[in-house]
Amino acid sequence: MIATLSSADSPLHHETSAMRERAVSGYPGGTGRAPGTTLSAVTERKEPTNESDGGPDGASDPAPADGPTAADGPARPAAADGHPRTGEPRPGTPGPSGPPGAPGEPRTGVRGEPDAGDGSAASLRDYRAAFRAARAPLAVLNRDGLVLAANPAFGELVGAAPDDLVAATAADLTELGTDPRIWAAYREVLRGHSERLRCTRRLKHPDGQFLWAEVTVEPLPDEDCVLLSVADISDRHDLLARLRHLQMHDPVTRLPNRALFFERLAGALESAAFEQHGTGRVGLCYLDLDGFKAVNDTLGHRVGDRLLSAVAQRLTHCAESLAERGAVRGGSGHLVARLGGDEFALLVEDSAGTEQLAELAQRVLDALQRPFDLAGQRLSVSASIGVVERAATGTTATGLMQAADTTLYWAKEDGKARWTLFDPERNAHRMTRQALSSTLRPAVDRGEFTLEYQPLVGLGDGRAQGVEALVRWRHPQFGTLSPNRFIGLAEENGSIVELGRWVLARACHQARAWQLARPGAEPLFVSVNVAVRQVWDSDLVADVAGILAETGLPPALLQLELTESAVMGSAGRPLQALQALSEMGVRIAIDDFGTGYSNLAYLSRLPVSVLKLDGSFVRGFRSQEHPNPADETIVEALVSLAHRLGLTVTAECVESAEQAERLRRIGCDTGQGWLYSRPVPPDRVCDLIGAGRETGA
Repeated sequence: MIATLSSADSPLHHETSAMRERAVSGYPGGTGRAPGTTLSAVTERKEPTNESDGGPDGASDPAPADGPTAADGPARPAAADGHPRTGEPRPGTPGPSGPPGAPGEPRTGVRGEPDAGDGSAASLRDYRAAFRAARAPLAVLNRDGLVLAANPAFGELVGAAPDDLVAATAADLTELGTDPRIWAAYREVLRGHSERLRCTRRLKHPDGQFLWAEVTVEPLPDEDCVLLSVADISDRHDLLARLRHLQMHDPVTRLPNRALFFERLAGALESAAFEQHGTGRVGLCYLDLDGFKAVNDTLGHRVGDRLLSAVAQRLTHCAESLAERGAVRGGSGHLVARLGGDEFALLVEDSAGTEQLAELAQRVLDALQRPFDLAGQRLSVSASIGVVERAATGTTATGLMQAADTTLYWAKEDGKARWTLFDPERNAHRMTRQALSSTLRPAVDRGEFTLEYQPLVGLGDGRAQGVEALVRWRHPQFGTLSPNRFIGLAEENGSIVELGRWVLARACHQARAWQLARPGAEPLFVSVNVAVRQVWDSDLVADVAGILAETGLPPALLQLELTESAVMGSAGRPLQALQALSEMGVRIAIDDFGTGYSNLAYLSRLPVSVLKLDGSFVRGFRSQEHPNPADETIVEALVSLAHRLGLTVTAECVESAEQAERLRRIGCDTGQGWLYSRPVPPDRVCDLIGAGRETGA
């Protein structure tokens, strides 16, 4: 039995496959032309060549011993005269219709047809015909990017005869040199450093119409040239453009949406940073409508959508009017977008400075303040606007939007219906607050807080009766911080509960230590500030009872200070907590009394034992030469009221002996301030008391 080669393994298969690949690629040449021969020289040949890959006798490599069948065997190479070689087949190779080695029969191909050979005129004519008949515009280029040959479809595309395009620069014909990035990638393919370039270009047809084309450039296998092909994708491009427009625009206002805005912003920052002729700056007005939620809630979302659409039209008009005056480059350097909800943004490329952005923001405010007539509804709205203007270099889209969002928050915080310019110093303070807020909770566990104490001195005898515990934060980055830097933040994020519990426990431990250190002396009470959130978010009564039991401090030596706004009008749980603490023996003091709008009659129903007058009243006592009689009258009335209710009065911010004397004459019981001592560490308080010093002497 004669063994046969499969078609995939036969040499003929490889040769015909190579020819087929070239035909598909559009290249009209074929194997057998001399290296360096130009395309036209190859395609104009009328006779086949005798070049082959065989040995000196023109035969291919010997077949296996069993030999292929006639249908699968390799074709005989052509003779020197261009006709198929006849004669004896290779040893062991069957003839076309007889046994192996039958002489006198021509070689046949896989279909039983005479085989002209890879380099025959018929093969070249087939390639050339396929190249010319291809509907896709095709051109073969040399490594310098010059056209070697072009098919009629390519000539029709550029409006020239194919023969006239020989030696033309392909990049000029297909707009490959207008974009620096595409040009660089194209050169890489020509040099053989890249395998393919595929890009989309907008080409002008000879009839004046423009079309979108996909241009592909790739090297031809085993050839020192490249193939350029062009595909018309105008319909696909238009469809994608319509889909992109729907994807990138808000359906209510028809404005660019958030995605398109950030895409445009990133492009503006990049171009402004590298462009030579622009200002190199970018500006942004970020706004939202004040009270828009009420419109949706009361009139419905349909009216709300109409309002948003009308607002979008006015914003667009403001930006366009600014562009028409030449304030914006070419009228195209602005973008009005809806970012979501009632938030809008106006982006100004190549801005001329903060004055330009301020003018735009004021135009927007004025335009939106005019009433809107919406299907019988007459509405008036206002807007808050954050304005940011800065150099594009070193600016990111995220950083710019963060600054704009912060500035918008300031505008709302400052009263709404206004625009606010970004302030680096104010932002630095805000960033510091944020940094402190985020590290408050772990700071307690890390032991970064400490207590200092300020004496509460009797105005009659000048002796210290107690001390107020004042917390300090030894921050590793910002140094020692006073309570006004972080207590408000602690109340906002809830960490005041944990911090307040630590302060209370630490102060009670210290007061008990002082009591034990002076067994025969009158003990000092300790006064601790308590935030109203500690009453609501924790069991303050249980915390106090547990700390007193743990430390052994008598309840009478603990005073809790709450602000006037927290105590006045207390009902329910806060009032119950205060009553329970008072029944326990703990003294309750109202701090900063006189600064709120209190119902003084309510004092009689509160379990309060001490009023601490706010320092603003005491400051009017500073000048002996020009006293303020009103301050003295108010303080005298408050002291008299407190005494009638059985309360003692402490005056804060006492800084001079004259103030102390006048307060004593009025009837204040104790004083606190720098006249007696600044807040000091606990060992200093112990030294003062141990020495028997009269702090008011």
